[in-house]
Amino acid sequence: MHPHHYVWLIWAGAFLIPWAILYWILPSHRRAMWWGSVFMAPFGLTEPLFVPEYWNPPSLFDLAWRTGFDIESIIFSFAIGGIGVALYNAITRKKLVPVPEHEKHHRRHRFHYFALAAPFVAFPILYFLPWNPIYAGIAAMTAGAAANVLCRPDLKRNTLIGGLLFLGIYTVFLTGLEWTAPGYIEQVWNLQALSGITIAAFPVEELLFGFCFGLFWTGVYEHFNWMSSSDAGGSLFPSSRTGRHIHTTQRTGA
Repeated sequence: MHPHHYVWLIWAGAFLIPWAILYWILPSHRRAMWWGSVFMAPFGLTEPLFVPEYWNPPSLFDLAWRTGFDIESIIFSFAIGGIGVALYNAITRKKLVPVPEHEKHHRRHRFHYFALAAPFVAFPILYFLPWNPIYAGIAAMTAGAAANVLCRPDLKRNTLIGGLLFLGIYTVFLTGLEWTAPGYIEQVWNLQALSGITIAAFPVEELLFGFCFGLFWTGVYEHFNWMSSSDAGGSLFPSSRTGRHIHTTQRTGA
């Protein structure tokens, strides 16, 4: 048996810990977390696109080595999907509120569905370029984040901070991986096929994945479901009558 046979399973499963914590402390975001997790989990089935070109991890029943598919990727995708849609709101203590009806008719929303589809359309095209598939994934998620912001400028803050927050938690998990399984990254990642740039022993591509996933996934629930993040249930959109921003506040006389 490979000495690192269960590392991928343990590492993927470890992401369920912050998922469970967020689910427990954010009852108002539980629906969003389930949406993000269930929607993201099937993307674990794209693992054959990255094995062995990007990495080649030992997995349960040697599935990754024999087929390219593995159970761990589905667990990992499920966990980061829920974390990604809730982390920003958990840290900033934002609430999800519906986008005002008049805002849905703004001319930029003519491309609402095109913007949502951007990363999924971009990836198959980028995948066939002469580079490692991880770069296609990073570029596609960046395109998706840009499309989110162009269609929904109110998501700009969510997108940038969400990218940084997810990068932070992802780096913590990478650090834990390096500490608990020394040499795993060098043995499993196909470093010869990457840029060779490392930051604190981590391939820069893995850090870019964490950042760009956070960029895109932080706002995807709000974008898809016509929701927005608010401090106290107030709207961040201009009124259709006055063109002024409406903010709710609990201060007397406001």
